[in-house]
Amino acid sequence: MSVTALRRSARETVSGLPREFWWLWTSTLVNRLGAFVATFMALYLTLDRGYSASYAGLVASLHGLGGVISSLGGGVMTDRLGRRPTMLIAQVSTALSVALLGFMHDPVAIAGVAFLVGMASNASRPAVQAMMADIVRPEDRVRAFSLNYWAINLGFAVSSMAAGFIAEFSYLAGFLIEAGMTLACAVVVFLKVPESRPQHTAAEKKAADEVGLGTVLRDRRFMSVVGLSFLVAVIFQQGSVGLPVAMGEAGFTPADYGLAVAVNGFLIVALQIPVTRLIEHQDPRRLLVVSSMLAGYGFGLTAFAGSVGVFALTVCVWTLAEIVNAPTQTGLVVRLSPVHGRGRYQGMYTMSWSVAALVAPLMSGFVIDRFGAEWLWGLCAVVGTGAAVGYGALMRSLAADERVADERVADGRPADERAKASAPTSSTASPETAAKP
Repeated sequence: MSVTALRRSARETVSGLPREFWWLWTSTLVNRLGAFVATFMALYLTLDRGYSASYAGLVASLHGLGGVISSLGGGVMTDRLGRRPTMLIAQVSTALSVALLGFMHDPVAIAGVAFLVGMASNASRPAVQAMMADIVRPEDRVRAFSLNYWAINLGFAVSSMAAGFIAEFSYLAGFLIEAGMTLACAVVVFLKVPESRPQHTAAEKKAADEVGLGTVLRDRRFMSVVGLSFLVAVIFQQGSVGLPVAMGEAGFTPADYGLAVAVNGFLIVALQIPVTRLIEHQDPRRLLVVSSMLAGYGFGLTAFAGSVGVFALTVCVWTLAEIVNAPTQTGLVVRLSPVHGRGRYQGMYTMSWSVAALVAPLMSGFVIDRFGAEWLWGLCAVVGTGAAVGYGALMRSLAADERVADERVADGRPADERAKASAPTSSTASPETAAKP
């Protein structure tokens, strides 16, 4: 591809999105550039503080549990308080709790503050996603979510490399730098990002007040998406929980694992934007089915890996699935969420990933210990196939309902009434009579 074509493609990728989106995108990038603590927490607890690996796992679980709880709480706050206030509260709380964690020495205090950090850091996600849905046109949402996902991974790739150097100098510096950069995100949001929550009429406000978490739970179609999202998330989590354990048991070093999994971040940064250009107008049903299959069988192929190069090739397969799945699935969540309940719906969706982060380590450890790593990879293939079948059935149902809705809008009446109106009432009915409502 020529330089001119690349420039044109890049210009088309970023054009047409509102200024508020780019400030929100900048906030996301700054936040992920400073995400040091999650990267070196286990090393900090075991090497610097001298705690056991079991204690480090407990702290990680409490951090994840905080994220599960705040997914729902952040969603409710997003709808009740607004997107901008929720982000500001979450970001300031994250900065303060991360800084506090760096000064904790007592194991109970460390565990408790880690739980608070998990709650605070995850609370802003429903607000960010709801705000993007508010300010970006429907036809541009897949592209916007993809660009945001690209920023997350770019920031994570840079912060992961920087975390090692910072940890060699001072773990406390890492905590304080993350706190400072999180405060910088809050400043960007405060100065540049206006509130985007749609203004409702009196009737719409009443409807919004009636949307609670129970409403979300009773939305069977949306909860089907949450369930399928959980299955896919459990698969993707194996890249950070099952894969290093399996490679270690196979005799590979941590450096080998780092080399193989680095392919994931590199490919996302390199391919997320061009791949989005290819898929943004494609059938989402096909994309979700294909990405679920690629995720499942990408990890399934790990059972046949015997060298770092082959492990890296399997990472390429499931990374492509991640690139396709992330923006497409987020777009589907927005599509199924009512405007006045976006925060709660996004919170429930975010919770599916937080729960997966809790379940995946337990699942992978149990399966590897009892049956072996090959069974874990086979199970990933089975789960991916099940998710693909589920997405196919769900999207067929959604497409059928939308066709019926379009018919009703076009005719101004329910489809069954129009059918009765267009059918002759007797064999002698004239065309004019038969055509009357």
